[in-house]
Amino acid sequence: MNTVTLGIIGAGRIGRLHVDNLLSVPQVKIKAVSDVVVDHLQEWAASKGISVLTTNYQDLLADPEIDAVFICSPTSTHAQIIQEAARAKKHIFCEKPVSFSAEQTIEALRVVAEEGVQLQVGFNRRFDPNFKKVRDLVQQGEIGQPHILKITSRDPQPPSVDYILTSGGLFMDMMIHDFDMARYVMNSEVVEVSAQGAVLVDPAIGEAGDIDTAIVTLKFANGAIGVIDNSRQAVYGYDQRVEVFGAKGAATADNCRPTTVEVSTVEGVVKDKPLYFFLERYTQAYIEEVTEFAKTILAGEKVLCTGNDGLQAERIAKAAKESFLAGRPVKIEHETVTAQ
Repeated sequence: MNTVTLGIIGAGRIGRLHVDNLLSVPQVKIKAVSDVVVDHLQEWAASKGISVLTTNYQDLLADPEIDAVFICSPTSTHAQIIQEAARAKKHIFCEKPVSFSAEQTIEALRVVAEEGVQLQVGFNRRFDPNFKKVRDLVQQGEIGQPHILKITSRDPQPPSVDYILTSGGLFMDMMIHDFDMARYVMNSEVVEVSAQGAVLVDPAIGEAGDIDTAIVTLKFANGAIGVIDNSRQAVYGYDQRVEVFGAKGAATADNCRPTTVEVSTVEGVVKDKPLYFFLERYTQAYIEEVTEFAKTILAGEKVLCTGNDGLQAERIAKAAKESFLAGRPVKIEHETVTAQ
C-alpha cells in the first residue's frame, strides 16, 4: 500500500478541519464524506476533490477502496460506528471521547482487537511540539523524579447551551484533553481524583446541568501529584500551559502568541495575547496527528494514541464528575484494555 484512501464520517467543524489537513499529506486520498445532510456540502466537496457525498456512512464502510475512516460524528454515535468499521476491516481514527460509557468503549475496543484493525483516538495535544518536548524531557530524566504536574486549559469563550446539553459535561468534553495530557506527560496512571467545580461564567450552563469552572487534583501511581484548572472563558485568549516540577528542576510549556515581541516603555511591558482558540493554537498538532495516522497505516505499525488511552481518559473524567457530585476523592481502577 502506497496510499491510504479515506472516508470522513461527519462534516462538521472538526471533520472539515481534518479534510483540510489531510489534503497536505501526500500519502492520503480522501474519496468520500458522509453527513446527515450533504446538500450544502456539494461545492465544498468539489473544491477538495472529494468524489462521493452520502447521507449514509455505511456506504463508506461498504466501499472496498476505502482503507480507513475518520469518525467525526457526535460522540453518541462513536462506539457503534467503531464496531461497524472494524467489522468492515477499516482502520479507524475517532475523535474524543470514544463514548460516554466505559462499558461501551470497552466493547468497541474488544471488536477492534478481534478484527485486527488500528484505532487512533483524537487527542491532538499529544502532537503539539511544545507539550511533546515537556514529555520527552520528563521521560529522559532531565528534571529528575516528577513531583508536581500543573495543567491550565481555559477557553476564550463558552460554547452554546445547545452544545453543552450534548457534550457530556466539562470533565468529559473539555478536561478530558488534560486528563490524557496528564497520563501522556507523566507516563503514569492516575489512581485517585478529587474535583471542585462551579458556575461562574454563564448561569445558563448551570441551568443546563453543567459547570464552567473546575479544579481537579490527581494522584499518580508513581507517587506524583497533579492539578488541572479549566474555565470556559478566559477573556484574554486561549490559555494553554503545562508545567512539570521534579527533583532536578522543572519543564514548562507556555502559551503560544502571534509574535514573541515584547514592548517595554515607561507605561509598562506589553506582549501579544495568547492565540485566540484551538484552531490557531493547535494547527501543527492537528496536522501531525493525521500525518502520523496515515504513516502508521502505511507502515503497519501501532498508532501513537490508542483506544486504551481513550478509555483511561474517560475513566478519569467519570471519576472527576463523581468526585464533584459526591464531594470526596474517588479512586480509579485502570485495567488496560488492548484495542490493537
